[in-house]
Amino acid sequence: MPTYTALIIDDELPARLRLRRLLAEYENTIIILDETSDGNEALLKIESLKPNIIFLDIQMPGLNGFEILKQITHMPIVIFTTAFDQYALKAFETNSVDYLLKPIEPSRLQQSISKLERISETITKDQVQTLIDIANQLKPKKVITSIPVKNGDTIHLIRISEVAYLEANDKYVTIHTIEGKEFLTEITLKLMEEKQIEGFLRVHRSFIINMGIISEIHKYFQSRFVLLLNDKSHTKITSGSAYFDAIKNSLEQV
Repeated sequence: MPTYTALIIDDELPARLRLRRLLAEYENTIIILDETSDGNEALLKIESLKPNIIFLDIQMPGLNGFEILKQITHMPIVIFTTAFDQYALKAFETNSVDYLLKPIEPSRLQQSISKLERISETITKDQVQTLIDIANQLKPKKVITSIPVKNGDTIHLIRISEVAYLEANDKYVTIHTIEGKEFLTEITLKLMEEKQIEGFLRVHRSFIINMGIISEIHKYFQSRFVLLLNDKSHTKITSGSAYFDAIKNSLEQV
């Protein structure tokens, strides 16, 4: 099998790390040129590096995978990495693209590598539009399992299930765990809110909380709530009035 160059495009660090680890088994076939978490940066890297293959996430903030494909002029082999339903994704198995369902399994990646020689090296604009039409009929669910935290040259992955709440402080966000630990991350609250992490809700311009560990809720004046959390610190958070309806609707669904 010939050697291919590849670019990984995914906004989730854990997903990129996993894919890199799995692709290490195919170092004689796949050479990873670079990776990016940003759609706009992906456009520049595709045009400048001209990879043979792109491992492309579909759902990303900013430019999504389809918007990237519509704008690039260098068109590589496309292997989508996504959380779309696997049966609905059968429509993506064309001569031009393949897909890997997250979390990516080694055996499924092996299938994609094995069929590389049978996948066309180009995908037409009409095929891109067809894929967009298919995607618009599907409802992908992106499951966030951890938040990356950089400490020097080391990256720690804080599991979502361990998080009590996120607090904005200046240009950083502090991750507060249920056990009372604190970690700083440069990921903004806005970006975390856009990821729509299941079970988490923004209740204040400075707070996103884990709704599953609320022990008590008290109405407060000016359309606000006082939320008591069942974490080690027994944290008390007063919500913002702008979030009254969102909190109320969330409570009605419990």
